[in-house]
Amino acid sequence: MQLAKGVEWTTHICAMLPLVPEGQGLSVDALADYFEVPSAYLAKQMQLLRRAGIVRSVRGKGGGYRLARSPDDITLLDIVTAIEGPMPAFRCTEIRQNGPCGLKRKDCKRPCEIASAFAVAEQTYREALQAKTLASVMQDAAMNSSPEHMVEIAGWVQRQVA
Repeated sequence: MQLAKGVEWTTHICAMLPLVPEGQGLSVDALADYFEVPSAYLAKQMQLLRRAGIVRSVRGKGGGYRLARSPDDITLLDIVTAIEGPMPAFRCTEIRQNGPCGLKRKDCKRPCEIASAFAVAEQTYREALQAKTLASVMQDAAMNSSPEHMVEIAGWVQRQVA
């Protein structure tokens, strides 16, 4: 399974947004420059997060994006679902009914065993993402980063909103 680049990008951005002072936001252009990603594509991803209630936009001087909820209330599944949509990664098209030895529809009384196996894997994947909050990811990142790097990031954010 491969997730869209927007999932990675927006998860990194959401982990940075708690550093933004109240009433202010970070612009898409500043965020795109910081992560060296295309601004137009990032803008679309940020709109998806906004529609999902993960971020909100702030207008005016110092405007841009900020988190709409606490990092404790945002899961990785929230971000993935906002960007990728709610549909499962695997979608059975019942090809077991195709071809010279295909089953007749009336003989397909049980779900396809392959679809069932993928559904179990999908459920496990979604449960793992639901269990991981943005706050816990931020905590892990802080534990694995140098204090100097964390200060550097906070300084960059402060310069953008000043």
